Amino acid sequence: MTPRERIKSIIARENVDHTGFWLGNPDPATWPILHAYFGTTTEEELRLKLRDDFRWCAPDVHVKAYFHPKGRGMFDLQMDKTHHGQAGPFANTEDPKEVEEYEWPRVEYLDFSEVKQRLTTFTDTYRASGFWVPFYHHVMDLFGMDNYLVKMYTHPEVVHAVTDHVCQFYYDANELYFKECGEYVDGYFFGNDFGTQRDTIMSPKLFDIFVMPWFKTFTDQGHRLGKQVLLHSCGSIHRVIPRLIEAGVDCLHPLQAKAANMDAETLARDFGGKITFLGGIDAQGILPHGTPEEVKADVRRVRTLLGPHVIISPSHEAILPDVPPKNVQALAEAAHE
Repeated sequence: MTPRERIKSIIARENVDHTGFWLGNPDPATWPILHAYFGTTTEEELRLKLRDDFRWCAPDVHVKAYFHPKGRGMFDLQMDKTHHGQAGPFANTEDPKEVEEYEWPRVEYLDFSEVKQRLTTFTDTYRASGFWVPFYHHVMDLFGMDNYLVKMYTHPEVVHAVTDHVCQFYYDANELYFKECGEYVDGYFFGNDFGTQRDTIMSPKLFDIFVMPWFKTFTDQGHRLGKQVLLHSCGSIHRVIPRLIEAGVDCLHPLQAKAANMDAETLARDFGGKITFLGGIDAQGILPHGTPEEVKADVRRVRTLLGPHVIISPSHEAILPDVPPKNVQALAEAAHE
C-alpha cells in the first residue's frame, strides 16, 4: 500500500497492512534541531527520511490565503491580546444587532494559489487540509473567555450571533477552497481545543447548545465534499467523544495522553472500533524525558491498544525543542516496526 492508501484505509477502518505514522507539526524552533541531527535541510526531506505517511497543509495556517487590503488577519481583534480572559470587542455587547456592525472577514479576500501549489508537491502521502476553523477560539477571543462563558447564560442570543458570523465565513471559505483545491485533498482536518487537562471547558449541555450545531455542520460539509473528517482537540474531551462520533467524525487527534480519561487504555475500552485514533504518544512525559527504548515501548503499547486503526503520532503535534531528536527517531522507528 502507498502511504495515502494506508492512511485512507486506517481512517475508514478497513483492512490495512500496517499502522500509520505522522511526525506531527513541530514547533518552528524544533526544526533546526531536527535538521542538524538527521542531516536534512527541508521539512519534506526530513518527513521522507522518517517515512511520514501524512501531510497537513491548511490555508492561512501553513500558507497565506487571506489578503485583506489593509493587511489585517481574518479575525484581527484590533487589540493587543495577552491572555484568554482579556475582554474582547463583544465583552459588553447585549444587543445582537451590534454584532452586525463589526468588520467581519470577507471571502473575496481569499486567494488559494499558493496553498494549491504546495498541495501539488505531495505525491503518495495522505493530504489533510481545509480551513482550520478554530471557531470556538475565535468566539472566545471576541468576548474574552470569562465573558464568553457568562454570556451563554446572560445573553445567549449574542453568543449565537457572533458564532454564526464566524462560522458562516469559514463555511463559505471552505466551499470555495474545496472547489478549487479539493482534488488534492484526502481528508478535511479542522480543530478546536475543547478540553483542559482535567475536563471539557464547558458542560456537555452548553456544548450541545453553543458548539455542536456548527460542529455538525462542518463535519457534514466535509463528508458532502467527499472527504474523510479529522478533528483536532487537545485536552480531556472524553465526555463529549460520543457526540463527536455521532456527528460523523472519522478520526480523532491528538489523544492528549496525560489528560484525564484520554489514555489509550480508556479510549480503547470506550471507543475502540467506533473511531480512528491519531496521536497518543506521550508528549508531556515520555517524549521529552524518556529514553529511546521507553519511547518505543510506549509506541508498542499504544499500537497494541488502539490498533490496527491508529496513526502513531505525538499526543500534541507541536513537538517542542525539549524533545531529544533521538526520541523522535525512536518514535518513527517503532511506528514502522
